[in-house]
Amino acid sequence: MGMKYVFITGGVVSSLGKGITGASLGKLLAARGYRVSMQKLDLYYNVEPGFLSPLEHGEAFITEDGTAADLDLGHFERFVDVTLGGGASYTTGRIHRRLIEREMRGEYHGSTVQAIPHVTNEIKTCIREAAQAADSEIQLVEIGGTVGDMEASVYLEAIRQMRWECSKPNDCCYIHVTLMPFIVTAGELKTKPTQNSVKVLRSVGIQPDVIVCRSEVPMTTDAKDKIALFCNVKSANVIQNLDVDCLYEVPLMLEKEGLARAVLAELGLENRPADLDSWKAMYRHYRTLTRTLHVALVGKYVTVPDAYLSVREALLHAGMAEGVHVLLTTVNGEEITADTVDEMLIRFDAIVVPGGYGDRGTDGMVVAAKYARENRVPFLAIGFGMQLAVVEATRNLLGIADANTTEVDPETAHPVVRMPEERVCQNDSRGATRMGGSDVRLSEGMLRTVYGADMVHERHSNRYEVDPAYVTALNEKGFRLVGVSMETGYPEAFEQQDHPFYAAVIYHPEFQSRPLKPHPLFRAFVKAAKR
Repeated sequence: MGMKYVFITGGVVSSLGKGITGASLGKLLAARGYRVSMQKLDLYYNVEPGFLSPLEHGEAFITEDGTAADLDLGHFERFVDVTLGGGASYTTGRIHRRLIEREMRGEYHGSTVQAIPHVTNEIKTCIREAAQAADSEIQLVEIGGTVGDMEASVYLEAIRQMRWECSKPNDCCYIHVTLMPFIVTAGELKTKPTQNSVKVLRSVGIQPDVIVCRSEVPMTTDAKDKIALFCNVKSANVIQNLDVDCLYEVPLMLEKEGLARAVLAELGLENRPADLDSWKAMYRHYRTLTRTLHVALVGKYVTVPDAYLSVREALLHAGMAEGVHVLLTTVNGEEITADTVDEMLIRFDAIVVPGGYGDRGTDGMVVAAKYARENRVPFLAIGFGMQLAVVEATRNLLGIADANTTEVDPETAHPVVRMPEERVCQNDSRGATRMGGSDVRLSEGMLRTVYGADMVHERHSNRYEVDPAYVTALNEKGFRLVGVSMETGYPEAFEQQDHPFYAAVIYHPEFQSRPLKPHPLFRAFVKAAKR
């Protein structure tokens, strides 16, 4: 069959969960045997999400090929269990850069470069290239922002054109995700915001085929019929998307509502039986969990829930596999000191220090690492957290009180973590970063036992490396190097001897964890915390 496209737009307000809707639809289509991929088109002018502060947009999801992408790609990888590439994440800035590079190469032959057709053509090219690279049958494309945003207009025009450029009109399907607010005093759901949002969408030439309504309370049949009447869609294509406690319930809820059936009908494809048995079993198991494990996440972006989204989800996956509910509590590293650490961390069963950058809150993270090491609290340090764990060990095991990372103190006399010389002179800060998947060789120890292998493949996102000059002395103190990069030879993983669980890794295992395939490192961490 030819390529099919499903475009997902949002209306009324932002943060409605278009990414979760797309990931859930991807799961339902994949469960029917279709090859599915996803793409996120963001409206902002930053060239890539990796340069955005986590305080504004949450985490940047690192893909296998080293792209720092929008976190919605993480939802799709986790739900569908696929690996996406850099072409799955585009911003307006990245598209405009491609456009300008074409113009500078003379590809427009002196023509005036305009929004239509040049920008819209570039958007369509990015969509088609991503679909071809993924070798998918159905490409889901999420348009960021909301209908009516000034920045969205060129994207809406591009996807409007795509329906008429495809070989058949039913090669494209438009899904519009809206909010149906519940007015407590009136005791009813209001359909008018959805009607107005669809009106705006239709004004630019797009008639949605399916409308997904986010709501706090169940929709009545009358409400669905009213939306169908005024928005010109079939009643069966008005889909309810209720608020839930667990994201992994959403695919099952949307399957019951008939989302995949509606989309496949609009695309002219067979509605095959869906194999969701393992997903249903996972969710049923989750609902039976009664024991709660309390885990502290000591970080710096604690005011934004999505800043550590993949770590949170990886712990949820591991908890389900180990039969416990993991309750993750963020603890501000800036508030932890040697005087407050006992009071702030004593109630937790385990401690995680995740990735990040910059000097804010690092002293508290170092104190947390010391607390976990000395009090035998299960401890997992990731990325920047690993570097701070090495700093702590160097200070307190080797007695080098002023040891530090040059990211925090560029003038430190003992740069136990530093940027390699071969990366210093690069003008592009992203180019100086080790990004994407690469192999790690594990030596004898706990981590090799956890993985069941002496060679593992993990995703990276780091500019700074641990100086090998300190490794021998740390090994002698029981802070052992057990993982080395096959690509660069730099230290990748440390563990503390005679400790229930102490692992510090420069790579980011959270990006490869899946609900049905929890990452072994997170599972071992949760298992140790259970004891």
